[in-house]
Amino acid sequence: MRLSKYFLPVLKENPSEAQIVSHRLMLRAGMIKQSSAGIYSWLPLGFKVLRKLEELVHEEQISAGHIPMLMPTIQSADLWRESGRYEAYGHEMLRVKDRHKREMLYGPTNEELITDIFRTHVGSYKDLPMTLYHIQWKFRDEIRPRFGVMRGREFFMKDGYNFDIDFESALHSYNRHFVSYLRTYERMGLQALPMRAESGPIGGENTHEFLVLAETGESEVFYDSAIADLRIADRKVDYKNWDDCAMILKEWTTPYARTVETHDEALFSQIPEERQRKSRGIEVGQIFYFGTKYSEAMDAKVVTESGEGVPVHMGSHGIGVSRLVGAIIEASHDENGIIWPESVTPFHCGIVNLKQGDEETDSVCDTLYRGLRVLGLDPLYDDRYERAGGKFATMDLIGLPWRLTVGPRGLKNGVVELTSRSTGVSEEMPVESALQRLAEIYLKV
Repeated sequence: MRLSKYFLPVLKENPSEAQIVSHRLMLRAGMIKQSSAGIYSWLPLGFKVLRKLEELVHEEQISAGHIPMLMPTIQSADLWRESGRYEAYGHEMLRVKDRHKREMLYGPTNEELITDIFRTHVGSYKDLPMTLYHIQWKFRDEIRPRFGVMRGREFFMKDGYNFDIDFESALHSYNRHFVSYLRTYERMGLQALPMRAESGPIGGENTHEFLVLAETGESEVFYDSAIADLRIADRKVDYKNWDDCAMILKEWTTPYARTVETHDEALFSQIPEERQRKSRGIEVGQIFYFGTKYSEAMDAKVVTESGEGVPVHMGSHGIGVSRLVGAIIEASHDENGIIWPESVTPFHCGIVNLKQGDEETDSVCDTLYRGLRVLGLDPLYDDRYERAGGKFATMDLIGLPWRLTVGPRGLKNGVVELTSRSTGVSEEMPVESALQRLAEIYLKV
């Protein structure tokens, strides 16, 4: 994409309404614009990042054997009355009536709707286990929406639901989701620590939140520093192997890690003092096992081999996709702007032309731009007639991991400059070498 043809409304000054880094930088980088309190339009740059995260979540969910679908944003209040949650959910639920005076709601979550789909179409134990998921917009009417997309009213979320014949099978589904989430967050360049948490209005006794440590986190957390040393990395995982998944869950849940709601000071004090940590965290996902809470209330049964109808065991699993954009920025930025991890960057590389209109620099920039596109990479070429300082400031603000700088001085020596956004280290090299280096970074060739 050529920047002269792109819509990137960056701001030079910090917006007064932004209280935290991610909100400030997303507004300044032209990623979002507030429509009303807690509701945002996603502008092209922000939308690209949102889609990158969505694709990555899909990849890991499908790898774990989960089946994608799509459910509507508007749900019938009758389903929620069946489960008993319609009145219990509280004022966060946005309730509406259609033209026929039927009571509807803008879904904050989808346990009822997915249970209705399941009971309509699945009746035999032979169809289990089954996990269905979707990525869809949700709405919760926060009383005080703040911090941009970190605590908005409308948000983009992956929510999945498993259906199993018994507790043991459902526990494996829980473990499988746990492992898939570890892989998902690491691929995003994040360290999201799993912590014992409360289930809230979803219900159930088994639940873990995944939290990114940050000073602006809404949750107070307590943990053993040993958990921060764990990595799933490229470990091969057989999601069908119950023991493999259980072993990984045990590895990550043995070190103490809890939110303030479940914190046990007596247990925490048993950790060696040098490993005791107290911090704040941003919740980016949560998994639940809630047994037959919804299947019993809504009569979602399967017929077993003996001919008996039994309610299925269920769990739900959420990832806050839009919230992740803010969480990544909170975890990866400096005084100049965002620093995107390579796996989720909106553009793979920025090209800065230091002398727009000069025949040689224009030609080399075009060569780099075309060369990167031929490789299957997505560059952002700043071809504007702007001063060099302004171009560098824009690139630093939007946070692309790599920048190629092309100017007459370097071209006299036959080189361009490749700069890492995360380290600030620059290296001069010929055009072909620069293309090869970026291919090695992104394409592993």
